[in-house]
Amino acid sequence: MEARNEIKPSILVFPWIAYGHIFPYLELSKNLSNKNFHIYFCSTPINLDSVKNSLHEQQSDSIQLVELQLPSFHDLPPNLHTTKNVPPNLMPRLFKAFQMSISSFTDIITDLKPDLLIYDVFQPWAAKIASSMNIPAVHFATTGAAAYSFGYHGFIHKDSTFPYPAIYFTDCERKALEAEIGRIKIKEDDKDGSFGHFKLSDGIILMKTCRGIEGKYVDYLSFLCKKNVVPVGPLITQSTNEENGSEIVDWLSKKPLFSTVYISFGSENYLSKDQMEEIAKGLELCNVNFIWVVRSPVGKKINTNEVMPKGFLDRVEERGVIVQGWAPQAKILAHKSVGAFVSHCGMSSVMESFYFGVPVIAVPLKLDQPLNARLVVEAGVGVEVERDEDGNFGRDEFANAINKVIVETSGEKLRFRAVELSERMKNEEDEAMNEAVEQLFQLCKKC
Repeated sequence: MEARNEIKPSILVFPWIAYGHIFPYLELSKNLSNKNFHIYFCSTPINLDSVKNSLHEQQSDSIQLVELQLPSFHDLPPNLHTTKNVPPNLMPRLFKAFQMSISSFTDIITDLKPDLLIYDVFQPWAAKIASSMNIPAVHFATTGAAAYSFGYHGFIHKDSTFPYPAIYFTDCERKALEAEIGRIKIKEDDKDGSFGHFKLSDGIILMKTCRGIEGKYVDYLSFLCKKNVVPVGPLITQSTNEENGSEIVDWLSKKPLFSTVYISFGSENYLSKDQMEEIAKGLELCNVNFIWVVRSPVGKKINTNEVMPKGFLDRVEERGVIVQGWAPQAKILAHKSVGAFVSHCGMSSVMESFYFGVPVIAVPLKLDQPLNARLVVEAGVGVEVERDEDGNFGRDEFANAINKVIVETSGEKLRFRAVELSERMKNEEDEAMNEAVEQLFQLCKKC
């Protein structure tokens, strides 16, 4: 699509304050700024510090960062105004502070007077404020169509069976989700229900997915919510610094084709000592090369010698790398030596796996992740680690899953299918974004 010559429409982009939301919203903003939109990107100062590092200098003119001020609590200083930094016991407090930022947001949108608002799941109130000012509001969903259509079906039809049996929750996963939702109170009117953020979206819903992967779920969700669900593609985040992770890439380059497993559970998930020990022992059983990203909550640092089995680091020295903190995930997944991705199946990680044609070994932990894991299995690009009825897995189950993808002949079929879907996704990437851009331009014209 050619850039338009008329005055740039302005969009206020307002994500939830978790990295798994902020960076898809940022990638969407970059794409829209390249299509002749001016972007106001609104988040808390601590999150905007990270966003600044992900912007090229030439993007600073078309993507303007706007600070959202949360109320100050003595136990929730500004450095905790992001889910990446806040300890679990303060998460409800952070939600409360975010819901209390309505006055700050109202001042922002009143001052900027954007042509359009793009808002996230936890702030349907933002759409209501925009509507009161005759500003169209569009929800952008960072969760995929399979998970959302599953949830929306249950919301509308209650006890009826979801029409696609490959997507399901186990009993323990459903109980864990209900407990998680119970901890978090979302400020919204009762009449809007749990999907108020969908109902308030003007005509369309943008979604981080592509039809080549989730086409039937996109269509079913559109049918359920009676709105046009518009995929915007995978929105892959690439590092802006070519030197980042160069040592890891050099190490990978010395390993055989498809021989290495990449293990990462996202930026905000932390494994227990028992879970880490079972993974480590599973890696010893299957004897593969690996890169394992180990993360700890902000302010804490894991001593790998203490949490790993005794002597593990010495025994795997030649074939394994432990990375504490950040790793260049896109670069690693794009490398020809990587044959599998052990993932928690957050939607961004799933999209990256599809995009780079890497089979997934699914170890979902919470929320929508089990549904995303089942999508991966249904698509034929991965396997899920087997668990007991309480949701636990051991070293044998972990090793068996790796062997299916890396060692056994079944892995060849998974890799072939992964490459096939990667090509499909890349082929429709530009077209999907262009359709979204056209829809947004039309909404801006109406205001």
